[in-house]
Amino acid sequence: MDNKENSINSKINSLIGFIWSVADDCLRDVYVRGKYRDIILPMTVIKRLDSVLEPKKKQALDFIEENPFIKDLEDKHSHISRAIGESFCNISKFNLLDLTSSTNKQTLKENFINYLDGFSPNVQDILNKFKFRNQIDTMDEADILGSVIEKFANSKINLNPPIYDETGNLIKDGLDNHSMGTLFEELIRRFNEENNEEAGEHFTPRDVIELMSDLAFLPIENEIKDSLYTIYDGAAGTLGMCTVAEEKLLKIASKNNKKLSVRLWGQEINPETYAIAKADMLIQGKGKDSENIIYGSTLSSDGHYNMTFDFMLSNPPYGKTWKNDEDKLGGKGDILDPRFVINFDGNPEFKMLPKISDGQLLFLLNNISKMKPHGSRIVEVHNGSSIFTGDAGSGESNARRYMIESDLVEAIIALPENIFYNTGIGTFIWVLSNKKEEKRKGKIQLIDATGFGSSLRKNLGKKNCELTLNDRETIMKLYFDFADNEQSKIFDNKDFGYWKILVQRPLRKKVILNKDTIDKIQQIYNSLDLLNENIELDSKVVESVGLKNSRSSLLELKKTSSMSALLEVLKKFESENSYMDFGKFEKDFNEELKKYNIKGLSFKICEKIGLVDFFVFKDENAEIVKDLKGNIISDDELNDTENIPFNYDGGIEEYFKNEVLPFVPDAYINENETKIGYEISFTKYFYKPKKLRSVEEIVNDLKQIEKESEGLFESILEGLI
Repeated sequence: MDNKENSINSKINSLIGFIWSVADDCLRDVYVRGKYRDIILPMTVIKRLDSVLEPKKKQALDFIEENPFIKDLEDKHSHISRAIGESFCNISKFNLLDLTSSTNKQTLKENFINYLDGFSPNVQDILNKFKFRNQIDTMDEADILGSVIEKFANSKINLNPPIYDETGNLIKDGLDNHSMGTLFEELIRRFNEENNEEAGEHFTPRDVIELMSDLAFLPIENEIKDSLYTIYDGAAGTLGMCTVAEEKLLKIASKNNKKLSVRLWGQEINPETYAIAKADMLIQGKGKDSENIIYGSTLSSDGHYNMTFDFMLSNPPYGKTWKNDEDKLGGKGDILDPRFVINFDGNPEFKMLPKISDGQLLFLLNNISKMKPHGSRIVEVHNGSSIFTGDAGSGESNARRYMIESDLVEAIIALPENIFYNTGIGTFIWVLSNKKEEKRKGKIQLIDATGFGSSLRKNLGKKNCELTLNDRETIMKLYFDFADNEQSKIFDNKDFGYWKILVQRPLRKKVILNKDTIDKIQQIYNSLDLLNENIELDSKVVESVGLKNSRSSLLELKKTSSMSALLEVLKKFESENSYMDFGKFEKDFNEELKKYNIKGLSFKICEKIGLVDFFVFKDENAEIVKDLKGNIISDDELNDTENIPFNYDGGIEEYFKNEVLPFVPDAYINENETKIGYEISFTKYFYKPKKLRSVEEIVNDLKQIEKESEGLFESILEGLI
């Protein structure tokens, strides 16, 4: 970590400590700790907005005084905002510090509400998402409103954005957008821990975003032109990922003497983080960009439908259900959203819908749908689920198949564990492009960076390590070298594909109708009194003797004439030898039944009532059973599946010939059930077996243990004798 990052972290920690003390000092007896956030987060935003507007307060009021007609205009706030050079404004006569001079409790409340009402509509949207006004009465009644305002008006909370001169020199210290995002996320993490909640989303630390930005921009550094570029995040959070990426892109452009402009776009479903993202855009003077941040679910209510972007960076929530989105998209089986259900490989409804418990892949597919035809780059961080979960034909596998067969995946990088604040699990960065350089076409690079990272002096949540500048440069070198080595592997796209085939074996059954079998069947007839025309059956008794007690079975058992005919024909086929050809036996059996001229009577009735279980058995030496059309009937209990890699020499036919038929010669493939799957296993490609200890080492250890324990038993026994 460099000195600049150390300074930023120290500043953030100091601010968090002060803000947390405000919560403890003012809110402890009024709110449970898990509810501190309802006051602290919006007040922190208000403080940051107030810090920006405070130097321009007089300018705003003077403008209103000089232009009295402004007050009557519907868009008065936009005029005032432009006049003071900001994208938002406050037309009340107060700022936070002014409010601290109120000595009357009722006056303070009225002035505070007047102050809040003075903000422009874009800020009102932020306050409404926090539902902050709902808390004013509670604070007023508890007589803590004044103390809360006084604490946040304190100069110790410096939430101004940094100010630089034209040459880039720092004029006034402050917090940049990502640092503010870090501050908010750390507050949110602490609030959730106090309330025993999970954060749901995993905020992306700056070191990871720096790497993601490098992966997005550096590979096309020489192609960047004097133009407008767009950066999008469909899981925006506080928009910190976009703002850091923007900063990186502008630095690259400046280094190459390019003059470009950047516009940010995003969508966020959490009202608090949406409010923070929008507030930071306003504070940076990016009023237009603030309008590009949409509130709502990217999956079920895409706020940027039919738009395309140059760069897309995201850290979507993983391990999080998308059931609500599924319902809004049409419900299970009826989703036709063209981002997730496409025309592919001859299938007009090729579905890429993952299991309902984890919707992270949908965010990646959403980004793919927004790629520009002339070239876009996507960099997303996921957990391992996206690379290997899901069998062939599943939504997850189909998504991987679509991405890989469309040649969109450039690289996947495995990150160190415990690199995120709220999760210790393994994570992976996906790098996608629809404009690959020639050497990468048809290829995918896997980079194992799990061994990188330096330990932090103090854990930040679950984050105990970080990717240093040197780590990031090493990873990028591996990416650019595009070579096979211990930490980088290059594969053809097809190396990750496989056929999943259903291997079946024929059903083979024999019939045993010797004297013992016939006697058992006769006993069943007698116990149920099946030949009695006035029969009354008890379903429990039927089940106890081994027959089926279903409604259809009971109806058949009550047909005395049919039951009688079946018993008579069974006795005719009594033999001490087994019938090894079930098909022939069934045919002969039915021929005998025809003589009784009973409508609907056939051997199938024995199956319906469960009587076959007493005289029909599977036998691998019996003849194959076929249906009336001569088709082989499979034995479902012997079904098996095989995954055959695309790169297996000779494909399915040779694999089946070499790997299956030598062991089960009567097996065959159900071609209607063959499916295509894709999965990526870092463990498979980067596994390093631990070196086994030598026999000599083990023997020496045993001797040492024996030596250390010498006399132990004597000392134990000495105390007992």
